[in-house]
Amino acid sequence: MPESPSSSTVARHPVQLQPMQVPKASDVLANDLRERILRGEFPSGTALPPERELVTQTQMSRTTVREALRILEVQGLVVIKTGRSGGAFVQQPGGASVASSVNLLIRGQQLKLSDLLETREAIEPACAALAAKYRTDDDIAALEAANKKLGDLAIPLEEFLQANVDWHLAVATASHNELLTGFMTALSTAIYSSTENTAFVDEAVRQTTCRAHKTITDAIRAGDSTAATRRMTKHVHGYAEAVVQVEERTEIELHDA
Repeated sequence: MPESPSSSTVARHPVQLQPMQVPKASDVLANDLRERILRGEFPSGTALPPERELVTQTQMSRTTVREALRILEVQGLVVIKTGRSGGAFVQQPGGASVASSVNLLIRGQQLKLSDLLETREAIEPACAALAAKYRTDDDIAALEAANKKLGDLAIPLEEFLQANVDWHLAVATASHNELLTGFMTALSTAIYSSTENTAFVDEAVRQTTCRAHKTITDAIRAGDSTAATRRMTKHVHGYAEAVVQVEERTEIELHDA
């Protein structure tokens, strides 16, 4: 019968473990609630249980529960209201959430104006094509109202730029695509806050812009996706070329909305 090895003869190999990152309890709770919201278990407008009840149900501290709700609030998945009828109420993410995230990316990465213009050239013709396909009477009315305002040569530069933004956002809205609308909201804000100068936006530019918008609106109204795409492509490309020739700045000067 073989002898059992004594403790002194047993080969011992050092056990090596890698550092482990344990998620915070608030992140675990926020992730669980987020998945339930996104799966539709909690429809928009649903009131989540009060903090004290969440503490009882999850066996987590009040601080942890409160931090998890704040995470969801920042992500735009809940609205926290104060008062006697307050609490955390579920809301589904929409175009505003997309715009906020893209806005932070633009500011945080200090993107060049040329980057934004190239992105716009890639996205906005697609918005025009979808707008021609899905536009409603209200969409057409919004396009025409914005274009009528920017066609008034007497309005100040700031009002012209805002009317211009309104028209481009109306095109995105008419696409009835929340993702595209969110992208265009952030892009338009950044681009036009970086081109507020009289050296570029003169009377000739205003007239050219108004004419281009009118032809694109006509194509959208007619439901002609091909013409809307072609005309929008020409418009945003021409705008980008003109801006690059005049603008000396390379970074976006974008402030909080």
